Amino acid sequence: MSNRKELLTAKTAKLLDLEAKDKFRISTLILMENAGSNVAAQAFKSCKGKKIAIFCGKGNNGGDGFVAARHLLTKGIKPDIFLAGKISQVENEAKTNLEILLKLKTKVCEVSEHNLHFIKISKYGLIIDALLGVGLSGEVRGIYKNLISLINSSQAYIISVDIPSGLDATSGKILGCCMKADKTVTFVAKKRGMVIGDGPKYCGKIIVVDLGVPL
Repeated sequence: MSNRKELLTAKTAKLLDLEAKDKFRISTLILMENAGSNVAAQAFKSCKGKKIAIFCGKGNNGGDGFVAARHLLTKGIKPDIFLAGKISQVENEAKTNLEILLKLKTKVCEVSEHNLHFIKISKYGLIIDALLGVGLSGEVRGIYKNLISLINSSQAYIISVDIPSGLDATSGKILGCCMKADKTVTFVAKKRGMVIGDGPKYCGKIIVVDLGVPL
């Protein structure tokens, strides 16, 4: 667990990622691996036989979700994995981890406005929210907004990756809509938006974990 006391803004969180890469040669892929494995560990503690769903975005937050899925698979747990968008739209390190899942013959369901109603959200006892991360600045729209609404309507235990999707990491403002997490697994240090504004109402229990970066 991290012992960092300071609060990070969206900008400082990004700068720490850049420092890890440029100063210590710790790649985004390594950071993503460490993030996802920590999320999987927290999910494993909480699942207790519950059916798990992981909802991933197309960016790095979604990449953390793909890694978490793989680590759960190694523990004998087979989560259902949903992608907000198309597999072809995922890029960079998130794409690498998505491709690993596909090579493991793991099904990843592409979600759009057209098939959203087919998701049987009530069957899941635990949901991992890996849709949107600390880089979010504009209002949540489209399939992301619909997925957040759907997940919030469930009775599942919700774990958010780094920050609840839709929460501004700096101001604590809700950007249109926001995931109502029971637990948030955040990296390196708490984000300022978690403790001010609407943050405390949406983060649930906050767990701070290290990413193996000597900062």
